[in-house]
Amino acid sequence: MTTNTITTSLQEQLQHKINNKTKPPGSLGILEEIALRVGLIQETISPVISLPHIVVFAGDHGIAKTGLVNPYPQEVTAQMVLNFLNGGAAINVFCRQHHITLQVVDAGVNHELIPPSSQLKVKGGEVFLDAKMGYGTGNYLEGPAMSEQAALAAIEKGKAVVKTIAGKGCNCIGFGEMGIGNTSSASLLMSAVTGIPVADCVGRGTGVNDAQLEIKISTLEQVHALHQLHLLHDQPVALLSRAGGFEIAMMAGAYLEAAEQKMVIVVDGFIASAALLIAQLINPSLLTYCLFAHTSGERGHEKMLQHLQAKTMLHLGMRLGEGTGAALAIPLIQSAVKFLQEMASFESAGVSNKE
Repeated sequence: MTTNTITTSLQEQLQHKINNKTKPPGSLGILEEIALRVGLIQETISPVISLPHIVVFAGDHGIAKTGLVNPYPQEVTAQMVLNFLNGGAAINVFCRQHHITLQVVDAGVNHELIPPSSQLKVKGGEVFLDAKMGYGTGNYLEGPAMSEQAALAAIEKGKAVVKTIAGKGCNCIGFGEMGIGNTSSASLLMSAVTGIPVADCVGRGTGVNDAQLEIKISTLEQVHALHQLHLLHDQPVALLSRAGGFEIAMMAGAYLEAAEQKMVIVVDGFIASAALLIAQLINPSLLTYCLFAHTSGERGHEKMLQHLQAKTMLHLGMRLGEGTGAALAIPLIQSAVKFLQEMASFESAGVSNKE
């Protein structure tokens, strides 16, 4: 029996189990689609969600020091990471509420947060991991953001983070980020991979006004031309080296390992989707393992989702990052799995089904 035959058979079994629950067919809407997807990912008609995690990768961007693409100073990255570690950010609130383990990774923050080689629980109960690649990337207005060797090393570190988490029994994972200036990097990567003009990819990020938005677009168009990013549309490592961020590169590696581990991957917003664009150039099949949390309010995200042919679970107008959309979507995934596990069938409940 071929793999395709097995998949078709499993899909038919899952769909029969979903349809045979005590409800009209399709009446649980997108939850039924999620249950089917999770069952196919886990290759079973009785899927489970175990020890869900959100991993937030943090890193600084050299372009942020210029003030051309962001109204907030670069120091806010480190300040917000400390807020994560103290349990005070939105992602902390949502993870606590929904019993999701939160891990914060220093991928390249321009600040010494905690002594090197530390992996420990901090005040907020979150796990902090020092995986620093450097004190921020280079200013890509002047040269590459990082070397290709550094990009590859960041990808490998992201893989290692997820491999460790999977080893603890986690089978559902979402990724978030923190880094002043990282919507600019994400916009450049998006434009390069999709061919969509930079101006249609760039959004307001961390609260730029109309005048600042025009400067941001003009600046990023200069970067795009300087590095001839359109010529690198199918070269993920080269793209990361020219215009990426340490946190984005590390997240790309995390996606790759999560797919290797056959985990349910919950994709967050604009920047997380940009990292996915890069990762799927390396392994297109990883999209099979992805569920898309929400449509971000950040300009360009909807176009990126269209490129990925992705359907999202939530439309809340959010554009915070941090993995907050993924944290809100994980309970929906858990609900989808729970109805498949625990809801009675027509036969078990003695309820008449339609002829």
